Formats: sequence, structure tokens, C-alpha cells
Amino acid sequence: MSLTRRQKWRFEKIQAERIARSNKAADNSQDLDSNASAQTGLVITRYGQHLLVESNLGNLVQCTARRNIDLSVAGDQVIFQTTDNNKGIVTALLERDNSLKRSNKLIAANIDELCLVVAIEPHYQFDLIDRYLIVAENQNLPIRLIVNKIELSNNIKQVKSDFAMYEAIGYPVSYLSVRTQIGIAVLQAQLNNKTQLFLGQSGVGKSSLINQLIPELNLRVNEISTKSKLGKHTTTNTTLYHIPSGGDLIDSPGVREFHLDNLSDKEILSGFKEFKAFVNQCKFRNCAHINEPNCAVKNALEAGNIHPKRYASYLTLIT
Repeated sequence: MSLTRRQKWRFEKIQAERIARSNKAADNSQDLDSNASAQTGLVITRYGQHLLVESNLGNLVQCTARRNIDLSVAGDQVIFQTTDNNKGIVTALLERDNSLKRSNKLIAANIDELCLVVAIEPHYQFDLIDRYLIVAENQNLPIRLIVNKIELSNNIKQVKSDFAMYEAIGYPVSYLSVRTQIGIAVLQAQLNNKTQLFLGQSGVGKSSLINQLIPELNLRVNEISTKSKLGKHTTTNTTLYHIPSGGDLIDSPGVREFHLDNLSDKEILSGFKEFKAFVNQCKFRNCAHINEPNCAVKNALEAGNIHPKRYASYLTLIT
């Protein structure tokens, strides 16, 4: 697929920024072995204190990190050098564009988009979807909703009506069926030249979708397992894979649900991005948008500018 002028500009801009950060990190990296040249690599997965890093040539190198290096995870760009036994030492971590955390635990880095997979069966739940959206908003990460198994729906118009409230506030929604191949080609084009992290509960078809996007996934898993000595445990590690049609996919099996226990009511409120235009118009600065008089959020709700289901979800999460 040919790139548009904007896609080419974005790709070249990202590459230039990463090269600049790489050069800076290499200059700042200390105590390099003069017999081994430093190179930039992409972290594919982390297992304990070890990393599997992909070099610019596509080789997988088992690495350890210097003690003074911050924790690196799948998606990170690092500076590393190889040793005599064909292993590597990470000497510097390049600056991140962003990262995803769960309960303050770092999951992945340099993500262009989160992809939340939901399904007709088990049936999607709005409160659960909203939890993911709140986390994405608080971590400044774009998120796409993928509605899978639409072949099981007897009323696709109702399904699209349900998700229209998310599309109306700016969340892209993809409707597809892995079984009948509906929407797969369109989704592949939408994911092209991006790094996305896939999220979703058990049973929604996330693994089937990932296998569809990466037909040779089992071969890649075996290669990573051989290099990392993880064997079957690879499936429990956050791991980055390349999509043949374009882009990268980070699979994080351990992130099936986000709890909001560590978020304040203010952070939960900021997760409802359609509320933001109204919260500063309330009569009281500490308005909770529940029973207070002259509440701009409730006025917006009554005027139809906030969907009742989203407001009900907000109330459930803060009360």
C-alpha cells in the first residue's frame, strides 16, 4: 500500500526524531566497550531482568541492562552493544513518546494507539468500555474500539447505534468479523504504520484477530521463545510483533481489565472527555456534577450534549 504525503511526512518525522534521540543517548552512554559498536534496538519483550532486543537488521539479541538504566519494556528504543557470546548489554534508554501503566506497573512504551476489542458474545458492557477509556484519557493515549463477532448479531443497526455515542465524541470504532472476514482489510489499513497495543477480555476473539493480522504468528512466537528461553511462558509476557501488512502490534495478555481504584474522582471525571467543555462552567468550583445547582454538566445532559449512558456510567464509578 502506497503512503500518502501526510503518512510519508509523519514517518520521516518520527524516524528523524528517533535518530536524534539515539545519537544523544549514544553520546551520553558511559563505559562502552571500545571493541563493540553501539547500535539502536527495539525491545520486543522483557522477562525478568532480561530483554529481547531487535537490531536494525532484524536480528533478535538477548540482552541485559546496565544497573543505572531505567526499566525498559516492549516498544522501547534502546542503545545496546553485543558481546563476544552474541548477547547484548543495554547501555541507554531513549526518550519515550508515551507509555502505558497499570496500577503503576509499566506495561509498554511508544504506543500510537490502544485497540480495545469487545464482542457481541460475550456481550459488550458500557461500564467496562468506559473504564478502559478513562485509563486511556488519563495516560494521553488514543484508543480505538473494535467490535468483533458481528456475524452473531441479529440487529447490527442497534449495535452501531450503541457505539454511535463513542463515535460522536471522537473515538474511532471498527466493526468486524474474523470468522466471515468482514472489516479485516479495512482494519489492516487503519493499523498500518502505527504501533498499537491490543486490549480485551477473554472470549472476545482478540487472539483470533491477532492471528488473522499476523498469519505467521506461531513461527514468530517460537523464534522469540527460542531466543529468550521462555518457551510457552512467552504468551504471558507483553510482546511486540510486526504486522506483515504494516505496523506493529503489542500483545499484553496480562492486561485484560483495568481497575480504577488508584484514580481519584477528579481523574475519573477527566476520563469523560465530552464533559471537559462544561466542567468549568458550573456554579461551584468543586461541583461533583450530581445534585449541585447550576451544574453545567447536568445542563448539557438535559440539552442532549452528553449521552445519558455515559453520565450514568460516570455516576456509577464515583459513587
